[in-house]
Amino acid sequence: MSGTDGTAGFDALRRAMAENSEEPEGPARNARAEQLLAEAEKLNIPLAVIEALGHQLKVYNYSSEKDKMFVPFARLLRMWDERPGDFDEYETHSLHWVFKWMTAGMLDQPHVPLASIEKWLGEMEHRYRLAGHSERAVRSAEFSVAGHIGDLPRAERAYAAWLAADRDRMADCHACELHGQGGWQLRNGRDEEALELWRPVLDGEYSCAHEPHTVLASSLLPLLRLGRADEARAHHLRGFRLVRPMESMRGAYADHVEFCALTGNEARGLELLAERPAYFTDTGQPRSRMDFLAVVALLMDRLTGLGLGEQRVPGPAGRTWTAGELAAHARGEALELAARFDARNGTSYVGDQLRERMAQRPLADRLPLGVRAVRTVPAGPVVPAVPAAPAERPGLPELLAEARRLSDTLQPHALDAWAAVARAAEETEVDTYVRAEITDHTAMGRGPEGVELFERAAELYAEAGDQGEAIAAHARAAYVRALSGELDEALAGIDEPYDRILALYAEDATGVRQTASVLMSRARILMRQVHERSTGAKEAERAVRELLALVGGRGGSDVRLVSRAAEGRAMLAELAEHAGDGERAGELFRQASAQFVGAELPWFAVEYEVRVAGLAHEQGDLAEAERALRSALEHGGPYVEPIGRAQLYLQLAEVVGGRGAAEEAAEHALQAAHWADEAGESGTLGAWARHQLGGFLLRQGRFAEAAEVLESALADLRAETHGDGAVVQTQWWLGDCLSELGEHHAAAERRLQAAETARHWPEQHDHATLAHLAAESLGNAGLPVEADRAYVRAGELWRAMGNVHFLVRSLRARAWLALRTEEGPAGARKLMADAVRECEAALESAADPAAAERLADELGHTHRQFGDLLARSVAEDAEDAAIQAAFEAALVEMSAAVTVFAKLGADAVHSRTGAELAAGWLEADLSRPADAAARARAVLDAYEGADPADETVRARQAEARQLLEPTEG
Repeated sequence: MSGTDGTAGFDALRRAMAENSEEPEGPARNARAEQLLAEAEKLNIPLAVIEALGHQLKVYNYSSEKDKMFVPFARLLRMWDERPGDFDEYETHSLHWVFKWMTAGMLDQPHVPLASIEKWLGEMEHRYRLAGHSERAVRSAEFSVAGHIGDLPRAERAYAAWLAADRDRMADCHACELHGQGGWQLRNGRDEEALELWRPVLDGEYSCAHEPHTVLASSLLPLLRLGRADEARAHHLRGFRLVRPMESMRGAYADHVEFCALTGNEARGLELLAERPAYFTDTGQPRSRMDFLAVVALLMDRLTGLGLGEQRVPGPAGRTWTAGELAAHARGEALELAARFDARNGTSYVGDQLRERMAQRPLADRLPLGVRAVRTVPAGPVVPAVPAAPAERPGLPELLAEARRLSDTLQPHALDAWAAVARAAEETEVDTYVRAEITDHTAMGRGPEGVELFERAAELYAEAGDQGEAIAAHARAAYVRALSGELDEALAGIDEPYDRILALYAEDATGVRQTASVLMSRARILMRQVHERSTGAKEAERAVRELLALVGGRGGSDVRLVSRAAEGRAMLAELAEHAGDGERAGELFRQASAQFVGAELPWFAVEYEVRVAGLAHEQGDLAEAERALRSALEHGGPYVEPIGRAQLYLQLAEVVGGRGAAEEAAEHALQAAHWADEAGESGTLGAWARHQLGGFLLRQGRFAEAAEVLESALADLRAETHGDGAVVQTQWWLGDCLSELGEHHAAAERRLQAAETARHWPEQHDHATLAHLAAESLGNAGLPVEADRAYVRAGELWRAMGNVHFLVRSLRARAWLALRTEEGPAGARKLMADAVRECEAALESAADPAAAERLADELGHTHRQFGDLLARSVAEDAEDAAIQAAFEAALVEMSAAVTVFAKLGADAVHSRTGAELAAGWLEADLSRPADAAARARAVLDAYEGADPADETVRARQAEARQLLEPTEG
C-alpha cells in the first residue's frame, strides 16, 4: 500500500484497518495502527488521516496502552476545529463518541490534574450541546468523576440526572449503562438491586465489546454474599472465558482472581496470575494496575495466612517470588498508586477503598468450580496451638472412659481415642487389662501388620484373667492373616479359638460379645475362602447362620451385637450374589443397611447401599440404584473418605443423567470432581468427573461453562487410563461448545483431533461424523479450502458406509464452499449436480418404503439448495442475459423440489411451500407476475384450514400475500 494514492489506496487502507481490528488486542495491533496512520498521511486525503487516527485511538483504548489515546484524539479535535467539513457523518459521530473515552482515560491517569478533568467535562458538555446531543452521556461522565473521587452527594445528583436525560446516539449502549448503574447500587450496599439491573445483560438481552464480560466479573462477589454460589460459579467460568483473551480487561480479570482468593480456590488464582505476567507491570492504565495489584496482595495474604508464605508464586518478571514477598510488593505498589490518585483528587477515598478490598475475608471455605483446582494445603498451623494448662487436660481415667464408650458404641473415632489413651499410659502405670485393651486397639489400626499385636493382646487378656477376650484376640489375629493373603494359615488358626470359645460359652465362662467376636472372625475367614477360591460356600453359610443364631434377638441396646447381626446378613447377601441370586442379595443388603441405620450406625450402611446400587444397575432397576446411592451419601455423611465420596457422587451423576436430569446430574458430577481433587485424584477420577460434568453442562446449553470444564478435563484425560473413547468424546463435546460460542477455528482443531483418533476404530461412523463436523467448523472459520478437504474425507467415509444422506450433505456443503474458492460457480454447480445424482440413484434402488421416503425428502432439499445456489452464484454486475439464464436454471431446480415435496404429502408441506415461495420470487424476478401469483395462491391453498397458531404457517401465509401484492395492486 505504501506510496499509493487516490481511491484505490484509500480502499486498501480501509481494508487493512478492518483486518487489523480483527487482530488480538495488544502492542502488535497498536504498532500496526501506527504504521497505517503513516500510510494514510501519504495519501493526501484528509478523511484517510481522520479514519486512521480514529482506528489508532480505538485500538489504544482496547489495550494496555490506553495512555496513548490522548495524542491522536487531540490531533483529531484540532482537525475538527480547523476543518469540520473533512469529517463525514460517521467520523463526526465517532469524534463526539470518544469524548467519553477521554474522560474515563483521564480519570485512570493520576498525573492528569483534577482541574483538567473538570475543565474537560465542561468542554464535553459544551460541544455536545452545540452538536445537539442529549446531556445523558455528559451526566454519566460526571457521575464517574464524582464516584471516583468519593464525592457521593454529587455522584447521586449526577446519577439521577443521567437517568433522567433522554437517550440519544451519544449515550452508552444499554449494556454499559446498566453496568454502571448496577455498580452504583453495589457501592451503596444494594447487592440485590445491582443484580436485578444487570439481569438483562447477564441474560444476553444487551451486549457489546465489553459486555457481559465486565458485568459477569462484577456480579461474582454480590452473588456470593447473597448465598447464590451456583450462579457465582457459573459466572466465573463463563466470564473468565470472555476476558481471558482481551488484554484491555485487566480490571475484570482482577475480579476473577479476587473471586478465587475468597472462595478457597487459591491454586486457581495462581494459575490466573501465571497466564498474564504483563498485568503486573503494564503501566498504560494505572487504575486497573492498582486494582490488579490489590487482589494479588489479597491472594498472597490468603496463602500466607494458610502457612504458605514461602511457596513460589508467579509474579513480575526478572526474579522469583514467594507468596510473602509478592504480598508485600503488590501491597506497596497498589498503595503507592492509590496515594497518587488521592493526592490528585484531594481525598482519601481511593486509598480507603483499596485497603478495604485488600482486607476482605473469605466468603467460602471452598467453592467447587468444576475445573481442576488442587486444594491449597496449609504447610502447618498458622497460629501455634497454646498448650492447655495441666489441669485442663483430661486424665487417663477420663480418656479411658471415653475410649471405651466410643468402642462400645462403634463410633468412627474410637481408634483415635485409644491412641490418646496409649499416649497417656506412657506417663503412668496401668493395669494389665488396660494394657491389653491398648494393644488390641492399636492392632486394629495396623491392618495386616497387626497380627503380632493381636497375639500380644491375647497374652495380656489371659494374664488379666479374661479368657474370652484372649480367645477373641487370637481369632482377630487369624482373620488379619487371611486379609494378608495367608488364607491357609488363617483357616488352620481359627479352629482352636472357635472350639475353645464355644466350650467357655457353654460353661457360662464368657459372654455373648466375646463368643460373637470369634464366630464373626471365623465367618469372615470362610467368606474370604469363597471370594478367593470360589469354594466353601456351604461351610461359610453354616458359619454365618451359627453367628446369627447366637446374636439374633439379643442385640437390644447393644450395638455391637446389632452390628454382628447386620454384618452376618450382609454375608448371606454376598453368598446369594455369589450363587447368582441378585434379587435376594439386594434384599439382604437392604436389610443389613436398615439394621445399621436403626442402630444409629448409618456410616456402616454405606458399603451395603453401594452394593444394592450395583445389583440394581445390573438388573436395570435404575430407580432403586438411584435410591441406594442417595442413601449411601446420606448415611455416610462426613465419615466417607474423599475418594469414596467422589465415587458415590460420580455414580449418582451417571444414573441421574441417564434419566435425563442433566441439571441435577451436573451438580453431582461437580461434587465428584471436587472430592476427587480433595483426594489427590485430579488426574484420574477427577478428570473423568470433569468429562461427565462438561457433558451435562453442554446438554443444558451452558456452552461457556462446559468448554472451561472440558478443557480442564482434557489436560488430564489419557487414553491408557480413561480409554480413547473418553478422550474423543471430550474433544467432540468441546468442539460442539466452541462451535456454539463462535470459536470456529478452535472447534475445528478439536474435531480434527478427535477424528484422527477415531479413524483407527473398527466402526467408522464416529470418524465420519467428526470429519463432517470439522469441515463445518473450518468453513465457518473462513477456511473454505481446508473445509473442502475435510468434507471430501467425510464423503468418502459416508460412501463406504452406504450413508447416502450424509454423502449428499457433504456434496452440498462442498458446492457452497466452491463459490468461495477457485472452483467458482462452475465447480459449485457440478458438485450440486453430483448430489442430485447420488440421491436419485439411491432412491431408484431403495426397497424399503420408509427409506425411500427419507431419500425423497433428501432429494427435495437438494433440488431446493441447488436452486438457491444457482440464483446466488451469478454476479450482481453480470449481463442481464447471464442473470436471466441463472434464474431460469434455478427455477427448474425449485420446481423439481416442489414436485418431490408434493409427492410426500402433508409431512412435507412446510418444505413444499418454502420451495414454492422461492420459485414464486424467481418468477417475479423473471417478470412473470401471473406465474408468481399462481405460486403464492398454491401456498395459501396448502394452508387452508391450518392451525393459525403455527408460526411457520403464519410466516408462509404472510410471504405469499406479499408476493401477491404487485399483481393485485
